[in-house]
Amino acid sequence: MSAPRADSGNARTAIISAEDDGIRLDRWFKRHMPDVSFAIVSRWARTGQLRLDGARATPGDRVAEGQSLRIPPLPAPTAAKPARPARPTRPRLSDEEMDFAQSLVIHRDEHAIVINKPPGLATQGGTKTDSHVDGLLDALMYERDDRPKLVHRLDKDTSGALLLARTPKAAAYFAKAFSSRTARKVYWALVVGVPSIEQGMIDLPLAKQPGSGGEKMHVDEEEGLPSRTRYRVIERAGNRACWMELQPYTGRTHQIRVHLAAIGFPIVGDGKYGGKDAFLSGTISRKMHLHARRIRVDSPDGGRVDVKAELPSHFAESLDDLGFDLAKGELLLDDEIDTGPTKDDIKRVAKQHAKQVRKDKRGERRERGQPQAKKPAPRKPRPKASPRKP
Repeated sequence: MSAPRADSGNARTAIISAEDDGIRLDRWFKRHMPDVSFAIVSRWARTGQLRLDGARATPGDRVAEGQSLRIPPLPAPTAAKPARPARPTRPRLSDEEMDFAQSLVIHRDEHAIVINKPPGLATQGGTKTDSHVDGLLDALMYERDDRPKLVHRLDKDTSGALLLARTPKAAAYFAKAFSSRTARKVYWALVVGVPSIEQGMIDLPLAKQPGSGGEKMHVDEEEGLPSRTRYRVIERAGNRACWMELQPYTGRTHQIRVHLAAIGFPIVGDGKYGGKDAFLSGTISRKMHLHARRIRVDSPDGGRVDVKAELPSHFAESLDDLGFDLAKGELLLDDEIDTGPTKDDIKRVAKQHAKQVRKDKRGERRERGQPQAKKPAPRKPRPKASPRKP
C-alpha cells in the first residue's frame, strides 16, 4: 500500500499495492488499518463515502493493484468503554499440522470438503482436548478467505466421513440437510454377538442419562426422543461377532452405540455403553469399531456429494482376522434398492386398468344404441308348376 495522502475534508487516498491484489476490501482495512472496525467500514459503504476509483464500494468488493481507495475521515473518538477481554487468537499451524490436515481430505469441490477423520481425533475442542478438527480448519482454506465450517460431528473415537462446508451459504444449506435428515449416512460396526434377525429397525427413544452430566445417553420409553436405526448384518463369525451396516434415521447423541448395546450387541471397543462385554479376546483391537463409511447429500448447485471413507487400520485388521470379505460390505442405501413395485405403483396400474375397462364399456353401450340395418327378408320359394292334363 502506498502512503495515504490527504484529500478534501480530511479524507485520505491509498493506492492498492500488488501484495493486496484480489483481497476483500474489509480484509484490506483489517490488514492496514486494524483500528477501523468492520462496523465503521460498513457504515462508510452504506453512506457512499467508501470509494474505489471514484465508484461506491462495499466491504465484500475485491481490490486490484493500482486502484485508488478513498478512506473517509475517521469518526471522532468517544468516551472509552470498558475493554472487552481479547479473543484468544488461534495458534498458527505448523507445517506438520498443515500436511496432516490436508492428508485427511478425500473429497473437495466448490461447496464442500469431506475428510476421513481418524479415530481419537475430536471434532471440536473441549475440556482437556487440544487436538481437534476445528483447530485444523485453517489448513483447509485452499486460498479462500473463509475457513471451512463444521455442519455435523462424529464422536472422538468414531472414524470416517466428515463433511465441511466451504462457504457460509453452503454451511446453512448442509446444516439444514443434516437436521432435516435428507443427508444420508452409512456406518460400519463390528459388534459382539449376532442378532437372530439379520436386518431390521431399532426403534427405541433416547434421553440423557441422569447423573452423567449429559455425557451419556440411555433408553427412556417415557421421556426419550424418538430414535430409529436401521441395521443389516453383512457377515458373521459364528455367534462370536458380526459386521453390521447401520443407517441412522434420527440424529441423537451416541445413537448407534446406545441402540446396539440396548439390544444386547455392543460395538467392539465401546466400553462406555457395553462395559467389559464390548471386547473380544485374541488379536482383535480394543479400539472402537464404528466407522462412518459413506455420506450422501445433495449440493447447493443441484449436484450431489457421495463419498466413501476407507476403514482405519485397526478396523480393517479385525475384519481380516475374523475372515470377513470386504467386498461384501458394499450394500446399497435402502432408497437405492429395487424392491419391486410399491403400493403406489400397484394403485397407479390398477387405476389405469379400471379407466380402460370403463372406456371399453362406454364403447359397447354406444354400439348397442345405434339403429341396426334391416336384414333382407328371406325369399319365398316359387311354387312348382302342376303338370297339364291331356
